[in-house]
Amino acid sequence: MNALDSKNEFFKNKSCSSLHLWMYIIVNQPFISIMLQLGIEINDSFEGMAAPASGHIVGYAAIVKSLGLRVPSPQIISLITHASSRSEIGSWLLFPKAYHPTEIAGETFEVALYKQLVFAIKYEGINLLVFSQLAKWLNKEQVEKLVAIEPTGQYSRKIWFILEWITGEKTETAPDLSKRSYVKLVDETLQYSVEGEKSPRHMIINNLPGNRNFCPMVRRTELLIAYENEQLEEKKRDYLSGVTKEIIQRTSAFLLLKDSKASFTIEGESPKSTRAARWGKAIGQAGMHELTKEELNRLQQIVIEDSRFVDMGFRKQGGFIGEHERSTGEPIPNHISAKWEDLDELTDGLIAANNLMLNDNINAVIAAASIAFGFVFIHPFEDGNGRIHRYLIHHILAKKGFANNNIIFPVSSSILDHIDNYRKVLESYSQPLLDFIEWEETHDHNVSVLNDTKDYYRYFDATRQAEFLFYCVKDTVENVIPNEVQYLKRYDTFKAFLENTFEMPDNKVSLLVRFLEQNKGSLSKIKREKTFSIFTNDEVKQIEGTYKNIFERE
Repeated sequence: MNALDSKNEFFKNKSCSSLHLWMYIIVNQPFISIMLQLGIEINDSFEGMAAPASGHIVGYAAIVKSLGLRVPSPQIISLITHASSRSEIGSWLLFPKAYHPTEIAGETFEVALYKQLVFAIKYEGINLLVFSQLAKWLNKEQVEKLVAIEPTGQYSRKIWFILEWITGEKTETAPDLSKRSYVKLVDETLQYSVEGEKSPRHMIINNLPGNRNFCPMVRRTELLIAYENEQLEEKKRDYLSGVTKEIIQRTSAFLLLKDSKASFTIEGESPKSTRAARWGKAIGQAGMHELTKEELNRLQQIVIEDSRFVDMGFRKQGGFIGEHERSTGEPIPNHISAKWEDLDELTDGLIAANNLMLNDNINAVIAAASIAFGFVFIHPFEDGNGRIHRYLIHHILAKKGFANNNIIFPVSSSILDHIDNYRKVLESYSQPLLDFIEWEETHDHNVSVLNDTKDYYRYFDATRQAEFLFYCVKDTVENVIPNEVQYLKRYDTFKAFLENTFEMPDNKVSLLVRFLEQNKGSLSKIKREKTFSIFTNDEVKQIEGTYKNIFERE
């Protein structure tokens, strides 16, 4: 076992004292400092991911690996290679050797760490989860040394601010920044942010899109920038401006029920029409109520029709998503929910972050992804979390004016159409965390989390979730809504034909259309004999031909 592995095991040993821990770190710090100075050398892979080239890992990934921080590998990994220019390949940022932050022999641990942090903030953005674990790793003296390296520099001030912001504890000394100008904490070219508030102590504008109790970060990827540039909200508005008010109202009614049913189907349920309609009514009111704990409880009560088998309200025990071993009942988690003891703090933070982003011009879809996925990862209820999670998407899009024109925005329908990708996006968060959550089975085959996991639920990278949600929003604007509008227009045309030709009442029209849809435009022999035997062979051919001309044309 090398020093790094040994240190990891040491951290897991809960019987060790703080004094013993710091003695251990001091003894092994030369080894850690060398790793930070050189970076993590790799040839073909890192943490199970194939590398595009050999070289040295630097930035957050190097800090996590060198210090043995108990966090999943960052979604972006910086690699110093023999390349002549910077490039990006998937999750990898490739840099020439000239960018190496710390390759100087004999640097102290604090200097090496500082340079790696500066590199990470400059090129990878702010990773609050890494900083939260780093704040637990460093002692007070090390923090003082770290921020004193370049006390008035912008990156030193950012590091200083983040460490104080996360811990709520101030360092004893503060540099004179009277002649310095304010700098924004989050680089808006790298990550999404809000307008922010000034911190005179650090001469920093805190533009984090959240608060200490809940602050997911979203990287400004090329894909997200492309989605933003498509101006999907305006595209939807322009499309609907050419549709009659009557069609819009009917489309909204159909989409409301469709979205409600889709949200239940995603959970593997087939609700009665009355239950789906009841939840659809709640979705139709998205954006009308402020988000509070009481509102979340109200939504759960609407979702759960029969509460005899569910402990309603915020959990008072552990929770997980997964299976039970068939013979023993042992939990097999795919996702472990936040500890119930942390729910008040995490939910308060989520609500505060929601209010912050609603009052800012941050993109509506980015805000919706951060809050809605944050909610479902926390999983505060025993049941109903998934449907409320998707409701929150409706809520935020409506509050920020994205969903308007008096029409429901049926994003759940698009999610259902891309259910495999949806599951992958959820698992991209949950699966890596399983290695860092310590739990034991309870007497009722639930899970009881043993370690501190709060930071995993408040400081995650929501980029993949935002990209997926933007994809579904685009699909909804370009396909789901237009397809429903087009269907109603064609239905009306076919209905007019049946009324004019056969004087057929509405209920028979609806039934006939359903039969034709079920049999790809043909009226089956059984359906004809049972319900429409009155038609002649020629009339059936005329009906089928007209249906196909109307519904199957491009």
